[in-house]
Amino acid sequence: MKNMKKQINILLLLSLVLIMACGGQAGAEGGNGRLQIAATTGQIADAARNVAGDAADVTALLGPGVDPHLYVPTEGDVTTFSEADVIFYNGLHLEAQMLRIMEQMAQNKPVVAIGDTLPEDQLLSWQEDTPHDPHFWNDPALFKLGVEIIRDTLIEADPDQAETYRANAEKYLAEIDTADAYVREQIGRIPPEQRVMVTAHDAFGYFARTYGLEERALQGISTESEAGTQDVQALADFIVERQLPAIFVESSVPPDTIEAVQAAVRDQGFEVTIGGQLFSDALGEEGHEAATYIGMLRYNARTLADALAAD
Repeated sequence: MKNMKKQINILLLLSLVLIMACGGQAGAEGGNGRLQIAATTGQIADAARNVAGDAADVTALLGPGVDPHLYVPTEGDVTTFSEADVIFYNGLHLEAQMLRIMEQMAQNKPVVAIGDTLPEDQLLSWQEDTPHDPHFWNDPALFKLGVEIIRDTLIEADPDQAETYRANAEKYLAEIDTADAYVREQIGRIPPEQRVMVTAHDAFGYFARTYGLEERALQGISTESEAGTQDVQALADFIVERQLPAIFVESSVPPDTIEAVQAAVRDQGFEVTIGGQLFSDALGEEGHEAATYIGMLRYNARTLADALAAD
């Protein structure tokens, strides 16, 4: 029944897209003369803001705590897309409920799925119908390739501001390199045998590959997958066997599943702490360090190190 309601909502929204397209409601650099950019996730929107600077306006659809795997677009989202000059989204099936709308929007404006532009041999595998893990932003080197795609797209859409976009991108790419060095320093604090991150869903494969950690998760790469009692018990057994000091909740996933793992570990006579909240699919609230992509990298690394390096 829930899936049927999703399909009905998406069909209604597609009808709205067609009506808007026929009415010529696509954006034309807004009322202020600047390019209008719409982005789905916080990470993609943050990159677009850093590249655009004052030369364009960026609207992010998915705010703090919003799960992009499950998000169904609203009528307001369709209006935002329709009024934008350029649309960026993560791609690789992360925004699964938006794909048909993106296909319609792409008929009359640049619509770029950042993840789909990345080299396939650098992407982690997932499953047959969705072959690649979409959480590529947790590898700064891949995210930098995405930033370059954003830069090049904006230059093509708004050539008068080309030098601004180039300069802003160069500065932002250097800042990502600095953050990457900080993450490596933080992970270096963790004893090698404790470099294991246990989370609610499998969002940190790229992070683990990049920084030399082992990753275990209760749910799969998509939060649409459900974990059963056997999954909880198997993960608890692993934690006890490895004597791990901490496991982690995520900002966009309810904490219940990780708390169930903690309880199952306790039943075996071992105590594992919840080492903190990691930001996986969404950035933090405004004012929080993790409200930006670079802040998210730094915060996650420090949270991991503080918990896993503990005596």
